[in-house]
Amino acid sequence: MTGEGASRFSYGKILVIGSGFFALMLVWTVYNTYMPLILGEFISSSAIRGAIMGLDNLLAILLIPVIGAWSDRVQTRLGQRLPFIIVGMPLAALFFILLPFGTAALWILLALDVVFLLAMTLYRAPVIALMPDHTPPEKRSSANGVINLMGGIGAIIALFGLAQLFDVNQSLPFIIAGGLMLLAFILLFFTVDRNPPYAAQTAKDNDEVMAVQSAREGFKQILQPEHRGKLLILIAIFIYFIGYTGVEAQFSIYATEHLGASGSEAGLTLGFFSLAFVLFALPAGLIGNKLGKTGTMMIGLLTAPVLFLLIPFFESLLVIKILLFIVGLAWALVNVQAYPLVADLGGLTKIGLFTGLYYLFSMASAIVAPALLGLFMDVLGYPSLFIAAAITFVIAYFFLREGQRRLQSQE
Repeated sequence: MTGEGASRFSYGKILVIGSGFFALMLVWTVYNTYMPLILGEFISSSAIRGAIMGLDNLLAILLIPVIGAWSDRVQTRLGQRLPFIIVGMPLAALFFILLPFGTAALWILLALDVVFLLAMTLYRAPVIALMPDHTPPEKRSSANGVINLMGGIGAIIALFGLAQLFDVNQSLPFIIAGGLMLLAFILLFFTVDRNPPYAAQTAKDNDEVMAVQSAREGFKQILQPEHRGKLLILIAIFIYFIGYTGVEAQFSIYATEHLGASGSEAGLTLGFFSLAFVLFALPAGLIGNKLGKTGTMMIGLLTAPVLFLLIPFFESLLVIKILLFIVGLAWALVNVQAYPLVADLGGLTKIGLFTGLYYLFSMASAIVAPALLGLFMDVLGYPSLFIAAAITFVIAYFFLREGQRRLQSQE
């Protein structure tokens, strides 16, 4: 679709472009929930399963910025992004569908997994870049809201819809999610402009591409004594993301192997956490405007650990659903404020630099989190998953508070 008329901004087009992020979140949610259970057919250690689950984030840090930058520079008759999407999305969908059928041997399962992860990495940055490619800068905040809403819907469908099918046949969530990804690919192929009007501006605005640049440029600056407060805030984000990502990756193991829940019940229970975050994201932003970003984050960082510590005392899934729902509310208080807070640290001239650092610190924690909290579970028992997560939130609270104190003392 080319021409002046096709290039004009429309929320309808943004909604279709959001289907790419919808498919991304749908597939990742199914993967994070049920891949640990499939790996459990071969591997009993939660730590080893967690290490495998962290592989996607390692690939993300290593390859996504490279691929994103590549897609900024390449010029083809299909445009900049579509060549990567055409290869990555169908390949990712196919190998995602094949994952639950690869249980004949561990090496087959791992081989399928690696190809799937590489394919997801290939298309992730280009599909995220489609929104700013088609959106003028003054409309990107609202367009990004549409994109994130689509992603939240994908996660909820995975946990409340597809989760119910896992007990019927463990391959069904993978088949349906993969099929929806293929459908999203078809929609994108016939909708996105081959030469979108704002693509030239997107290269310097792509957040995930900035991460690798920030790793080189930002660390030298952030380690200087005058930036110590900012560094402490970034460390706080790294630490609490360990707790969040670890629980997300290991909860299905806790629910099935410790509580005796079915795979479907595990996914549905975790869904209450995601549902709370989606419902409370906007109110959390308004609360942040009232109380300040740091103060709102501190409330969440102190509330979530109390709830985490309560969960091991209950075996009732209904009670755990309620507790996880409230944890989701607390997580919204933390996560909704985090990126705007870090962006503010950069001022008007270094927003891109600190955006990249935010992505880098949060993605780096997701590499170690599943294995680290899995190790706690292996050594200290399944309930230690929530104890360890609570500890990370409390530690992050003190880092955040000290970072904010240092920043205020410099003013």
